[in-house]
Amino acid sequence: MGTPVILLHDAAIDEYMTVVLLTTMLEVDFAAVVVVNGDCITRPAMNAGWRIQQFIGRADIPLGLSAARGYNPFPWSYRGDCVKVDSLAMLQALPALATPYADGDALFCQTLLNAAGPVTVLCTGPMTPVAMLLDRSDAPALLAKIGRLVWMGGAVNVGGNLDPTTLPASVANPYAEWNVFWDPAAADRVFRETTFPITLFPLDVTNSAVIAPSFMARLLDQAKVHPYSNLAYQSYAIVAAESFYDMWDVTAAVWLARPDLYAPAVGMNLSVVTADEGMLGALVPTDDGRPIEVILKFADLAGFYSYVAGQFAR
Repeated sequence: MGTPVILLHDAAIDEYMTVVLLTTMLEVDFAAVVVVNGDCITRPAMNAGWRIQQFIGRADIPLGLSAARGYNPFPWSYRGDCVKVDSLAMLQALPALATPYADGDALFCQTLLNAAGPVTVLCTGPMTPVAMLLDRSDAPALLAKIGRLVWMGGAVNVGGNLDPTTLPASVANPYAEWNVFWDPAAADRVFRETTFPITLFPLDVTNSAVIAPSFMARLLDQAKVHPYSNLAYQSYAIVAAESFYDMWDVTAAVWLARPDLYAPAVGMNLSVVTADEGMLGALVPTDDGRPIEVILKFADLAGFYSYVAGQFAR
């Protein structure tokens, strides 16, 4: 049995591929999936997630929808990708998920409480579901079960990813990354009010994980005989031509099994900007900030691509 992992994601294409990838890792005991209505649209997002789990034969993994709501909603132009995944022909014969959806926040809490040992929470979207734990009467018991939070979010020594072509220019500050910007207050609370270790995968490292033509070519070749590769190729093909789209979430997930592919973490004290509208959602070094283990670069980028492609060929 591997380390118990709960995945919190907001249903972007790379996050669906993270679901598939986690099921191939012997190092991971995949305990639950909780979706945040962030970079998605609820019904197609939940349907796509459930159909993918059926496609890969893992309908046993509980799937729920969080009640989390954001301060800065994702642009509609981003959120429609889940509709395209749900519309893939290879998934159409599989049943959609019944509504109402399972309570993702209750699932998150119960999975933590039921765990025999420490749980790794892999958060590839906004931090809001974790912050919501702090308001519960049983918060101490829940937080004690989190052995580590692995978060794809933020930008440290590089610019953010708020695009002024999808947001008003006055809002799209050059410092923030979307998973923080969606709910800066939630990230701030988790930084200030919890003590479990946090490993951060900011844009500094994920900017290197582009959807490379060579990677897509390998997936296409593998797709002839490997269904996971076929699903990955068709899914990434939806966004591969978009220059800004990277394998953000897969980058964070692979570390759970192959930390050797990354440079050692750098310890930093970071705070979340919540008051300055010109830097809202930025992560900034401060003397009194939260100690964070930050992964800033790969040690073996070629090995990363090879590992991911190899897992999709299992």
